[in-house]
Amino acid sequence: MSLARALQGVRVLDLSRLLPGPFLTMILADLGADVVKVEEPRRGDYMRDFPPRGNGPSGRYLTVNRNKRSVTMDLKDDRERERFLRMAERADVVVESFRPDVMDRLGVGYEALNGRNERIILCSISGYGQDGPYRDRAGHDINYLALAGVLGMSGQDADGPPALAGVQIADLGGGAMWAAIAILAALLDRDRTGLGTHLDISMTEGALAMLASEFGIVDAEPSTPTRGTGLLNGGAARYGVYETSDGKYLSVGALEPQFLGRLAAAVGLELRPGPGGDADLRRQLTGVIATKTRDEWARVLAEHDCCCEPVLELDEVPDHALHRERGVFFEIPDEEAPGTLQVRTPLGMPEGRRRAPKLGEHNEEVFREYGVAEGGLPSVDPGADDGRATR
Repeated sequence: MSLARALQGVRVLDLSRLLPGPFLTMILADLGADVVKVEEPRRGDYMRDFPPRGNGPSGRYLTVNRNKRSVTMDLKDDRERERFLRMAERADVVVESFRPDVMDRLGVGYEALNGRNERIILCSISGYGQDGPYRDRAGHDINYLALAGVLGMSGQDADGPPALAGVQIADLGGGAMWAAIAILAALLDRDRTGLGTHLDISMTEGALAMLASEFGIVDAEPSTPTRGTGLLNGGAARYGVYETSDGKYLSVGALEPQFLGRLAAAVGLELRPGPGGDADLRRQLTGVIATKTRDEWARVLAEHDCCCEPVLELDEVPDHALHRERGVFFEIPDEEAPGTLQVRTPLGMPEGRRRAPKLGEHNEEVFREYGVAEGGLPSVDPGADDGRATR
């Protein structure tokens, strides 16, 4: 079943930049929503310029902004602010990732939006939430993970530093994913009540929520779990990463007895903890896995169903048989970046295959659709003292 048209008819105005907000709105666009990136006229989304880049925009920008349209507006200008508020009257969702109070200072906060459209859903993604002692503090993914406790649980060595993940967990999992769920729930709730809402998505809290099961065992443990000591973060020899003879790595996840037994049979050893407990088992696994290459082990262990898989490098992932057969990767050609590789989400292949928009590329058509083309804009009162344009 395809979900590519599930949100058809839903209009989204996206004020966000960089990664969490644009990744969220990419998900919504893949589900059929009409997403309009509202960008400031001079530079637009900062992600456009992030390295590495070829002759055109950054590859990072191109891969999380597909199927969207771009318009430019300076919300500090009274006339442009009024244009945005008029657009919000016809929109369903507004997404923003500024620091708290910035939307209010611009005159387009929830009160102003709701005054124009009581059905509007405003989704605010921030590091630490819209209120609380850290609401105005700057931060990045690493900081959110640190305060959530996720960073402290990462890494296999209890005596070493925490390990950084290869992706932005708080930005994507803690921010974009929770925001997508919240928006879908808010749209359903609006169908019952007729009213929109303001969604407060804290990336720190979103990451922290992923530790729910770990907090569930804190009271049962004699000592607080930390990196390198838990069952799933380095404490168990049967759940870890081992180096192969060619300097690559194999993931071992033989947690349950049946999988550990199959692994033992496959490698030809009695993999049972001795007097040294897990340390003995780890030494045995380290020694035997170092005797073959990664790909040799992948072929051998695939026949034994023992939860062992090769650790792929990024450039190897698109060519793996699993991803090829399931059609995970596709391309959206672009004259400035031909053959740009795209990754579909687990929700399925998007119906639209439009490249990421150029800055302000769709000004004319979007403003016309929303009824805010130049000829249809009202005059504004520059003396209005509430920071909002008048109708």
